[in-house]
Amino acid sequence: MKITILNGSPRKENTAALVEAFKEGAEAAGHVVDILHVGRMKIAGCLGCEYCHGKGEGKCIQKDDMEKVMPAYLNSDMVVFASPIYYFDMTAQLAAAIQRVYCIGKPAKATKAALLLSSASPNPFDGAIASYKGICAFTGIENAGIFTAAGDENKSEAKLAEIRDFAKTL
Repeated sequence: MKITILNGSPRKENTAALVEAFKEGAEAAGHVVDILHVGRMKIAGCLGCEYCHGKGEGKCIQKDDMEKVMPAYLNSDMVVFASPIYYFDMTAQLAAAIQRVYCIGKPAKATKAALLLSSASPNPFDGAIASYKGICAFTGIENAGIFTAAGDENKSEAKLAEIRDFAKTL
């Protein structure tokens, strides 16, 4: 299976341990994993201009780093969204990458998705989880799992083992 992790963290350390644990587990199970650091890319939000549904024939009018991300959306069997929580939701950078999929409706091959969330504070995850569940429901993609880590949990071996073990089962 081809798995793409969209890491929405603009700072490497925020979600790095969770993402790496997932990658290790998935690769141990024989899957191919690509990590795209969308949090450090230049991706503008959707304009809602409808160019993509007309003259653009499924392609966005905006020319930015989303052109690096779209092939992953189109060719992955699973998409994993990873994000630190900034003010009760995913980062704006990850949200922009998710919203720009509007031009294709849903990833063509993806049948599964997962969510990895990191926070320094306890229990700020509800907004991001609700958004993610809405995305899964709209696209018809199976929610394979949601993992949250708060405070010291972000680098705890128990949490990383949980994520690693989950990824091995895919």
